[in-house]
Amino acid sequence: MTKSKLFLAAPIAVAVLIAGCGGSSSSGGSGSSSGSSSGSAYAPPAASTSASKTATTSTPATATVTIAHSKFGDILVDSHGRTLYLFEADKSSSSTCYGACASLWPPFTVTGTPKAGPNVKASLLGTTKRTDGTTEVTYAGHPLYYYAPDAAAGDFTGQGLNQFGAAWYVVSSNGTAVTSG
Repeated sequence: MTKSKLFLAAPIAVAVLIAGCGGSSSSGGSGSSSGSSSGSAYAPPAASTSASKTATTSTPATATVTIAHSKFGDILVDSHGRTLYLFEADKSSSSTCYGACASLWPPFTVTGTPKAGPNVKASLLGTTKRTDGTTEVTYAGHPLYYYAPDAAAGDFTGQGLNQFGAAWYVVSSNGTAVTSG
């Protein structure tokens, strides 16, 4: 393995190792992939930052939530086509995913007001303050997250995983978890 590939693969290996140490991190066996896989490390799109205080990417003033057609039906994605997830441990609009959890499941954050793309119900979009002071986008009261191993638009490898004490699901256009597919 070349030094550059090793350098890019190391952060994923660390995230997987951390995930294995934090809470219940066994897969429910129903995770799916769009078939696209890359050996490169996850870099959150411009529309999000890690909850980590060491994050160096900036949070944009606006973030757009849009709809993508997938094998799960119409699901929420960001303006770059990256899949957005909800965490079943979040029982209100407040996030419960911090530390190692937020490293593997980065929150979808914004500094301004999120925007609704075509077929997204603007009335269901909202925000919640995280403990680090950042603002996370919510939909139908659910904080939204990325899954770090999703390497490209259209990936949904986090679907149905049980990590950090609860399941993670893609979000339907009406704001509910898509638990089948």
